[in-house]
Amino acid sequence: MHNILPIFRRELRAYFDSPTAYVVITVFLLVTGWFFTTNFFAVGQADLRVAFGIIPFIFIFITPAITMRLISEERKSGTMELLVTMPIHDLSIIIGKYLAAVALLAAMVLPTLVYVITVASLGDMDPGPVVGGYLGLILMGAAYLAIGTFGSSLTDSQVVAFILSWIMVFVFFLLDKVLFLVPNWLVGTVEYLSIEHHFQNIQRGVIDTRDIVYYLSLIALALFLSARSLAARRWRG
Repeated sequence: MHNILPIFRRELRAYFDSPTAYVVITVFLLVTGWFFTTNFFAVGQADLRVAFGIIPFIFIFITPAITMRLISEERKSGTMELLVTMPIHDLSIIIGKYLAAVALLAAMVLPTLVYVITVASLGDMDPGPVVGGYLGLILMGAAYLAIGTFGSSLTDSQVVAFILSWIMVFVFFLLDKVLFLVPNWLVGTVEYLSIEHHFQNIQRGVIDTRDIVYYLSLIALALFLSARSLAARRWRG
């Protein structure tokens, strides 16, 4: 923690010292707000199902944009070489940068609580699916960010990092959509590997430890691979 916190603060400050954080947050809120208000005015129904339905899809594009600069930009500018010469473990560097990305994601999702207030003010609202939905969004987003961190550790180019991260994230998103193409004996495994399958379970308001373990395991694996990639590239350098 002694080494992680300075990296976390440095990275979070870098987000908000550049247009990145403001552009990402603005685009996210405009898109989700448009879907929420359209459903309210066109259908005359205020609920969070539309928001919880569209946000996972938006995450596919937003999370690679957040993480594409985490490692790749530092490598391109040469500052990563300076950072790795300090007495800091590679995993500490990765975790510090990753937590800054998670903090930005949380800052992006937090304003959507306005939708919750709106729905609650218009009628009775079941808090279970709402709490489950937000927990699922944070876990899903955190998993995507971990995958994006790994993608950023593989290249010096932000554009390539975005593309690699998007492809990996999209594959995990798509898994439960192509089950009809999978042999019967493999369906259960492919479904379990699907990120959105676990999100839908949590969104129903029933918190199952298997879903939590899945997300935490995926995050831990992606961050471990990121640290290994960072160490390997440093050794080759």
